[in-house]
Amino acid sequence: MANVSPTRGDISTHPDVTEMRERYARMLGGRDVALVDGPVFLLGLYCAVSPWILHYTTSQPSLVAHNLIMGIAIGLLALGFTAAPARMYGLSWAMCALGVWMIISPWIVGRNPDAGVIVNNIVIGALALILGLVCAVTAARTAKTARNAHRP
Repeated sequence: MANVSPTRGDISTHPDVTEMRERYARMLGGRDVALVDGPVFLLGLYCAVSPWILHYTTSQPSLVAHNLIMGIAIGLLALGFTAAPARMYGLSWAMCALGVWMIISPWIVGRNPDAGVIVNNIVIGALALILGLVCAVTAARTAKTARNAHRP
């Protein structure tokens, strides 16, 4: 009986091995913070629906629209981080700015917000700030490593 099972040979002798390795490294470049994409999206989703979860839709209509828009913006940033990481991680500083704005927004946008609304926005803002800083620091480190790798 003939042996028809495919054998796995050593790929190091393939003529295009260096090109394949470089392409693989380029494809994975910028994905150092891939684990942050999901939490950022969930944070944006929670921010968007938090007025209905905490039931302040009638008492703070301006904060309802504000949190909905901010949640959509954070969620879109997360989708951008996932779809085009090399281009989008430069915008991780924007997520830090969104986090700072979420912290101070109850006093600027809302009218006499209660403690629950304030704590909710502070927690969302702090998480957005922390996740944005993680993305920004990792993107800066990745860019520095890439610059050093291209120097002769």
